[in-house]
Amino acid sequence: METVELAERDVVEAVEGVHLAQLAVGDNMSVQHFHIEPGADVPAHDHHHEQAGFVYKGVLTFDVEGEEHVVTAGESYAIPGGETHGAVNDGDEHVRGVDIFYPARENPDWQG
Repeated sequence: METVELAERDVVEAVEGVHLAQLAVGDNMSVQHFHIEPGADVPAHDHHHEQAGFVYKGVLTFDVEGEEHVVTAGESYAIPGGETHGAVNDGDEHVRGVDIFYPARENPDWQG
């Protein structure tokens, strides 16, 4: 079993105000931490990975295939692979959470 501590991982600013850290990576899935500053947004994109996540601080507004979804602290979500999605932090506090990807994203594009 592998354990990974967030404090030991490099945090990358994938786009302005959006900070990501790759956590544990298994054979079939991977975990990523995110920290999104107030006013920052994740541009619309898609990928073949199924994505499930959990927001533990703040409020994040997703646009999934043109439909708005507001996810608040304590809520989780799932986005099917191949669906276009983006997110924005319209609030005054930082948003923090985790995403799980299937299949694993061993070297996400944002890592370089």
